[in-house]
This record gives sequence, C-alpha cells and structure tokens, in this order.
Amino acid sequence: MTASRTILIVEDEPLIAMMLEDFLESLGHSVQATCDTVACALREVDKGGFDLAILDVNLKGENVWPVAMRLREQSVPFVLATGGHVDPPPPEFAHVPVIEKPYTIDRVTPALDAAYAQ
Repeated sequence: MTASRTILIVEDEPLIAMMLEDFLESLGHSVQATCDTVACALREVDKGGFDLAILDVNLKGENVWPVAMRLREQSVPFVLATGGHVDPPPPEFAHVPVIEKPYTIDRVTPALDAAYAQ
C-alpha cells in the first residue's frame, strides 16, 4: 500500500478534477488544492504544503511548463496528465511520469509511485 500523500491537482476541467479528487481520496490521499490556471497553480506551489502534484499539460490553451519548472526547482515530484493530441513535453520533462486521460483509479497509484521514484 502506498503512503498517504497530500496532492495538488492542476486541471482545467471541473468534472475531471472532481473525479480525480474522488480517486485520490478513495486511495487514502488528501487534496491540498485544485487549480485550473497556471497563475493559481504557481500561487499554490509557492504556498507549499503538499507532497506531489498532478499537472494537466494544457490549461485552457496555456502550457503548464512554468508550474513544472517551479516544482522542479523546489524538488516537489509531479505527474503530467494528458488527454493526448499534445506536443511532447520539453526535454527537461521527458522522463516525468505521465498519466493519460481519462483517468482510471488503477492508473493513479503507479503514476504517483513513479513520480516519487524519480
């Protein structure tokens, strides 16, 4: 069983964010915050208080890379989430674990574990 973690969700689709939050809570994790913009996510990263983040790579047409850079600077592990049909991540994030949408509960734990193994 994976240790309980506090997670930041960065996702611009409210229904997807709620479903992911339900999955995480059913797995014993807690959600620190949910952000739907890069600006909100950067504020939450600066506040801290979470162990890991799940980042949708495209937030209403805005790339999430500034958030990924800030997390990397602070040594906070993260997972990239994609619905497909997006450009590959920048080279510095090529080895970050990716979870594909639609999320399924059986994909969440391996993605979180892979982020911690980085």
